[in-house]
Amino acid sequence: MKFIKYYFLLALIIVSCKTTQETTKVATTQTQTVDTREIQGGMWIPSLLKGMNENEMKLLGGKLSAEEIYSVNNSSLKDAIVHFNGGCTSEVISPNGLLLTNHHCGYGVIQSHSSVEHDYLKDGFWAKSYAEELPNKNFSVTFIKRIDDVTTAIFEGVTDEMDEAAKMKLINQNILKVNKAAQKEAWQDSNVKSFYNGNQYLLFVTEEFTDVRLVGAPPTSIGKFGSDTDNWMWPRHTGDFSMFRIYADKDNKPAEYSKDNVPYKPAHHLPISLDGVEENDFTLVFGFPGRTDEYLPAVAIDQTVNVLNPAKIEVREKALKIVDGFMRNDRAIKIKYASKYASIANYWKKWIGENQGIEKSNAIQKKKDLEAEFSKIVDEKDLVGYKTLLSDFETLYKETEAVSLARDYWIEVAYRNVELLGITFRAFQLEQAYLRGGEEAFERVRTSGINRLKGTYKNYSAKVDKPVFEKLVSLYAEKAPSDYVPDSMKNVDFSLLTNTIYANSKLTTFEGAEELFSGTAKEVIEKLNADPAYTFGKDLHSTFYFKIEPKFQELNLKIEAVQKEYMKALIEVFPNKRFFPDANSTLRVTYGQVKGYAPKDGMRYGNTTYLKGVLEKYVPGDYEFDVPKKLIELYNTKNYGQYADNGKMPVCFIGTNHTTGGNSGSPAIDAEGNLIGLNFDRVWEGTMSDLNYDADICRNIMVDVRYVLFIVDKFAGAQNLIDEMTLVHPKK
Repeated sequence: MKFIKYYFLLALIIVSCKTTQETTKVATTQTQTVDTREIQGGMWIPSLLKGMNENEMKLLGGKLSAEEIYSVNNSSLKDAIVHFNGGCTSEVISPNGLLLTNHHCGYGVIQSHSSVEHDYLKDGFWAKSYAEELPNKNFSVTFIKRIDDVTTAIFEGVTDEMDEAAKMKLINQNILKVNKAAQKEAWQDSNVKSFYNGNQYLLFVTEEFTDVRLVGAPPTSIGKFGSDTDNWMWPRHTGDFSMFRIYADKDNKPAEYSKDNVPYKPAHHLPISLDGVEENDFTLVFGFPGRTDEYLPAVAIDQTVNVLNPAKIEVREKALKIVDGFMRNDRAIKIKYASKYASIANYWKKWIGENQGIEKSNAIQKKKDLEAEFSKIVDEKDLVGYKTLLSDFETLYKETEAVSLARDYWIEVAYRNVELLGITFRAFQLEQAYLRGGEEAFERVRTSGINRLKGTYKNYSAKVDKPVFEKLVSLYAEKAPSDYVPDSMKNVDFSLLTNTIYANSKLTTFEGAEELFSGTAKEVIEKLNADPAYTFGKDLHSTFYFKIEPKFQELNLKIEAVQKEYMKALIEVFPNKRFFPDANSTLRVTYGQVKGYAPKDGMRYGNTTYLKGVLEKYVPGDYEFDVPKKLIELYNTKNYGQYADNGKMPVCFIGTNHTTGGNSGSPAIDAEGNLIGLNFDRVWEGTMSDLNYDADICRNIMVDVRYVLFIVDKFAGAQNLIDEMTLVHPKK
């Protein structure tokens, strides 16, 4: 029997057409009765907005057509949206390639240019001319030029009779063929991504620029105001932005860094609105959301909230407490660890809020209710192929719980938070390369490994890492499932072990690591296996590579197969429901409205914060809540220029846009296509939107673009940057 490769697309077409007709009717005859909560949420593919999405945006107040948002043949909004170094989003805001993104997205770059003598994190940085802009190594930004549906080609030859491994092997072969045959220019690239859990495939033609220079960044007392205390929180008062510029060759094509390169001329740049926002204004966020899992079964959400998240939260909490103590007392350590600390703290706090949001929104029970309805319809219609899906999930998630927990402990302890163990992991990879690929593989991994280690040791302190090692390794031994804890970690005095390793391992310094990595392959392997840090780490990494990961991937492949079928089943069983594809770091549109919310009984938050709130939080000398003297002066004199709103300086606002990691730096765009803000966070209760979006409590947080302009103009005096932007008054 042929694999049903056309069913899914047919279902989408039917749902889209039906929803378009119904939505149009609501828009023309029942506008007053529309519950806009039902049409918010979702991360939509920009090339597929015509129909349902276009009408929903109009119901929310949008005035843009699908063609104005995404077009292949004409300039459109998508030509100003840029994937920022593979992790964030940025947007072009001038005809000269000026990029706007978050301060936290540019944080690593700003840190790399900083030193105790020239601390751009503390003092900020502003280029007053092209010549002053700072180039960055190993950095790139990417435009999406075209999106093509290639589902039919990817499923060519795939049949129902194949097992899942065989299907995936053929699908991957077809992906290579499609990429190779893709129509594109010589300087462009392409990649294929799966959607709806592998039921649909799209090809993205991309254009990558590698000459990207730092243009401006406020001091962290503005760009990171509130730091980790305010992270994921509202009300927020953070000027979370930084500026870069794309450079191209004389033909406006991508080119490696050269002094002869010139500012890039974009197909479109975003005009900037000076008119601000008010309750219920339309907002569109355009960017590259990283990952969501909206269609997981209840059993998976339950396991995440009650088993996996608590373990990861505990590990990071203990590590952060130790590192924070060192950062507060040593400026050099603070500079070294600032970016790493922020990265670790970010998801630690996110997981806490996610758990709270899942509980507050009763998400698990809602999933169970949906599944009960699903089962009822499946039974009524006798859809035999779907009858065991939910019981299959129950069995598989029960079986995977221990190995998933062990995997998370290894990632959090050995890979992310204990830096010495991360170093031993690279050495472990070197030994494995030699065992599997001989001298040639060894040399290749050694060269790349040493280059990476240079960056690691630049921001490493054994003094900080040592107590983190002791605390987390002992936690791993105590809390990880015993079947996945190596014998070398059982019945151990971890204080003695830690002292021995940090006193005797050569891997605690770059010079020592260089010595261990020098010589023939056999000599290096022999020296590594005599080092106490490496031998300890090797036991952990071997357990992961040869015991944890194979079991996890075996079960995960089975879960993915069931999830793929479940996704298809949901669309068939519920033909009138809205289903958007989960985020996968591809370009998406999410639309909503500026709107306050009520996080708790008796508590109501407004939609906007002001500079007054910055001064109310001000704590002189505090690394999270200090305020620059000049900003205080500007506040006291009310020197806000053209950026004020009725005599007040707006800082941030919130909306109902469905965002996640990767949307950091995404533009918030008004009904007519103008920039009104810069997405940078979500409210704490709404971080569960990765698993369950709820329009009542999920809010994204945006820095008001007028605050950005105010800081650039009045605080930094960078009039050169203001002059190249297009400032508009769409409401006047």
